[in-house]
Amino acid sequence: MNARTPRGIGLRRFGTPLLAATSALLLSACGAIDAVSGGDSSASPKKGDDITVGLLLPDTDTARFEKFDYPLIKKRVASLTHDKGKVSYANAGSSATRQARQFAQMISDRADVILVDAVDSKSIAPQVQKAKDAGIPVIAYDRLAEGPIDGYVSHDNELVGEVQGRAIVDALGDKADTSKIVMMNGSVTDPNTARFRQGALSELKGRVVIAKSYYTKEWLPSEAEANMKKAIRSVGLDNIAAVYSANDGMAGAVIDALKSAGVAKMPPVTGQDADLAAVQRVVAGEQRMSVYKSFLLEATGAAELAVAKVQGKAIEFDALAQSSVDSPTEKSIPAQLVPVVALTKDNIESTVIKDGVYSVEDICTPKYADDCAAIGLE
Repeated sequence: MNARTPRGIGLRRFGTPLLAATSALLLSACGAIDAVSGGDSSASPKKGDDITVGLLLPDTDTARFEKFDYPLIKKRVASLTHDKGKVSYANAGSSATRQARQFAQMISDRADVILVDAVDSKSIAPQVQKAKDAGIPVIAYDRLAEGPIDGYVSHDNELVGEVQGRAIVDALGDKADTSKIVMMNGSVTDPNTARFRQGALSELKGRVVIAKSYYTKEWLPSEAEANMKKAIRSVGLDNIAAVYSANDGMAGAVIDALKSAGVAKMPPVTGQDADLAAVQRVVAGEQRMSVYKSFLLEATGAAELAVAKVQGKAIEFDALAQSSVDSPTEKSIPAQLVPVVALTKDNIESTVIKDGVYSVEDICTPKYADDCAAIGLE
């Protein structure tokens, strides 16, 4: 992946580049930031270690949320609070209405700070305002929620789309300009969807023929599969040269639809999140790539921002949030943006295995043993 300054929507950077921010996060993940400031914070702590961090995640279809994000946030909150702090967790199961109720309950229960990965970034704004009115800070996690949020932790989401789009162009090579592709975008209620798409189009537009483009209700794989079947009927199975899929859950559904239609050779299909099933599809050659976003850095950073905010540690908070983003309702939101990498057959060992996300045994089950052996993953 080329090193370049990302072009995120509404993104501004302060004097320190992203690499330095990432280095600070890596230090903090190891506990080093605790020793940097200590009692030198510019504000007296509002709370001690006995705090409650509310965590609202959007769905269970994305495997990373239950398997990685929640456990990692819980672990880091505990380590930052000498095992006195706790995480109150709720998953919305893709329902914005359910998430609003969960949010209201956390306000009622007087959580000290709330981390929210919004199902619907716009409809959650009234709950964010209610938390603000109750004196409870809110940090948007992974997706940029509207309303008066205090911070944002995610990735450079336009760069995610660029990486995906570039993978398609590279895979098609000299045939790219005459190739028809299908775009399977995420949910319109997720602000990241527009950023993924904009990044992808910056690589695809003028280089390929976009034959069909769909938005996927609530990121549901079943919706993606239905839309892919429509695309196959409309464009023709043999005419689809590649599929831009915004995430891994949808990529699996797209591949299922292509298989059901009797595809002779799987076209390049992109993804995002490095789900285990997606990594196995990459090994098997069914999925071209996924975008690996360090769950450890994002989840750890969110926990640290939340604890610093509620304890009034301005120095720590500022050190962790060295970028700035705008939402449709707020300007100059302190932000921490974690780098991304294209995961392919060539770097599985140096990414998800090296980081301890999966073991070789997790990936190379009997079904994938031969494929793993073929790429030296044993």
